[in-house]
Amino acid sequence: MTLNRRQVIAGLGGFALCGAGSGVFARTALQVGTSQVISLSDGNLVLPWSFFFEGLPEEKLTEILAKYDVPKDQLEPPCNLTLLRQEGRNVLFDAGSGSTFMPSAGEILNSLEAEGLSPEDITHVVFTHAHPDHLWGVLDDFDDPVFPDAELMIAQAEWDYWTDPNTVSTIGEERASFAVGAARRLAAVEDQISFFKDGDEIMSGVMAHATPGHTPGHMSFEIRDGKNAVMVVGDAIGNGHVAFERPAWASNSDQDPDLGAQTRLRLLDQLAADDISLLGFHLPQGGLGRVERDGETYRFVPEDA
Repeated sequence: MTLNRRQVIAGLGGFALCGAGSGVFARTALQVGTSQVISLSDGNLVLPWSFFFEGLPEEKLTEILAKYDVPKDQLEPPCNLTLLRQEGRNVLFDAGSGSTFMPSAGEILNSLEAEGLSPEDITHVVFTHAHPDHLWGVLDDFDDPVFPDAELMIAQAEWDYWTDPNTVSTIGEERASFAVGAARRLAAVEDQISFFKDGDEIMSGVMAHATPGHTPGHMSFEIRDGKNAVMVVGDAIGNGHVAFERPAWASNSDQDPDLGAQTRLRLLDQLAADDISLLGFHLPQGGLGRVERDGETYRFVPEDA
């Protein structure tokens, strides 16, 4: 069976293509002052080539994909969640896919167990945005909260968008299931939710930065201790190849492709100019690394490179 873009966005079809989760948990870590920033695997997605690349300049695209050995059929981007370990706090950025989006994902509880942590040990869950692979893991198979003792933090703009009853009819047919799924899960955990906005220091040493385009209220987070910093970028930089080589190209994976490209260019420029490390949700080798300029483009350098 061939999976098409409509099936993936609708949250269907993955079961036909994917087996069970691999059980392989990529882990990379970086010390930021007295804090430890750890990349933990939630598994991976299985997506059709067209999800990212449909409509892009074919000749140059083929050259880039060949350079990075990217197959021209289906992609299996990793899902890297960020764990911030500090004295008295275990902060998880995003909650992963849970068990109902794709069977190749939803592995975060196993990754936490490998760190010696249970869901009850998580003090905060901070959302970059409310797409399924970032939000749906907040509830278990019985619709009970997975992180019952955590404060759940989301940008006010992102909350407003996904809880607006008009979103399901305006987001487009392909993404309507995203809206239904987000609204249901956010309503279920509303009592645990707190809100923030662009520029807020949401906790000591963690500042929110608006990075819209992938979703209207998408946020990235700067974790800083003195001169040391890591930017948790979520899906603002969505892959380790085309997004770096041609950041100005619009991506089908963004809800607002033009705004997403503007945000990506600004973010890459900032990270390279200020020499700030980043942790990207779908970047390779755990997603933790840095951005380097490569002439007029950029490249991702993994932390262990």
